[in-house]
Amino acid sequence: MEKIVNIIEAIAHEKGLKMSEAKEAVSTALIKTAQKVFGEDYEYTVHIDEKNKELNLFQKVLVVADDDERLQENTEDGEKYIALSEAKEADNELEIGDEITYQLSLDNMGRTAAAILYKELEYHIQRLLEQNIFGRYKDKIGELISAPVTRVDNDENTYLEYREVQAILPMKSRIKGEKFKVGDTVRCIIRRVYIDKKLGMQIEVSRTSPKFLEKLLELQVPEIKDELVIIHASARIPGERAKIALSAVTPNVDPVGATVGTKGVRINAVSQELHGENIDCIEYSTIPEKFVARAMSPAIISAVRIEGEKAIVTLPGDQKSKAIGKSGINIRLAAMLTGFEIELAEIGGTSTTSKGESSEDTPQNNPDALKALFGD
Repeated sequence: MEKIVNIIEAIAHEKGLKMSEAKEAVSTALIKTAQKVFGEDYEYTVHIDEKNKELNLFQKVLVVADDDERLQENTEDGEKYIALSEAKEADNELEIGDEITYQLSLDNMGRTAAAILYKELEYHIQRLLEQNIFGRYKDKIGELISAPVTRVDNDENTYLEYREVQAILPMKSRIKGEKFKVGDTVRCIIRRVYIDKKLGMQIEVSRTSPKFLEKLLELQVPEIKDELVIIHASARIPGERAKIALSAVTPNVDPVGATVGTKGVRINAVSQELHGENIDCIEYSTIPEKFVARAMSPAIISAVRIEGEKAIVTLPGDQKSKAIGKSGINIRLAAMLTGFEIELAEIGGTSTTSKGESSEDTPQNNPDALKALFGD
């Protein structure tokens, strides 16, 4: 098997793998080949002779008593067990329970074994490459990327070429109304990295995640990038509206003003990337009541009372429609942003409740259902 050692070195050099990783992959492929050629019931091991640059395949055989019933399991094609008396002919010091090995050769097994070995090598090297790539990319979750479109399938899933891997932008993670064609450059964030048993390593990207909004703001607002302005939370109804909670680390920085920019130039640049999504910037507060009241903007709130995970918001009757917003968007976003279930209590009137939901896990917009709950 001397040629196999040369293959290991070539594979390691060509694929950018460590020698130890390439050796393990080739050894595994060789053992899998032996199992298919000689039988899966036998135990095999591979030894690499670094000095002579030889790779040898061995079959393990267990030493048992001469009257052991397991000797009957041996076949003409191979042995799993050897009687103690027979084993002692080769080595007098062997005892019951010891293992001895026989060297096997694939050199003379013909084209079938060679074809099997080639497929096994290809498979295990590919899995090793995927594991290495997975290790590099799993820490990139949440990062902003730009990549060209290579394909759009019949289900409107968009495939991007990102470095040495393919990324997929599912239709559900695309802003409502936008479409891409081959050659377009798409900006998105890495949502998750995983290994599919059939397709190999996959990178899923998103344009609907609140983190995408945060990363776009970081690009446009130097104060956010320099950590002078902190993003505490964000919530989106993709393509419709978003809310983001901000604070400054120093009193001389206005977090909302810095994020909006002169004449709204910064926030408008982000909104344009999000297909006109309206973005409300509010100042974060560690006081839950104040935070909820600000999150309900543009409605003017009279009082907020926190009861566990519920925030009861009292407001004048003429502010209720503003608090709810068109199709219930404002109250939904406020609930998503603050994490509280928000109940509106009109002064001298009825109440309305909304729970926060992630924009990644719910439909982007369901006007009919929301109108049924909140009205226009």
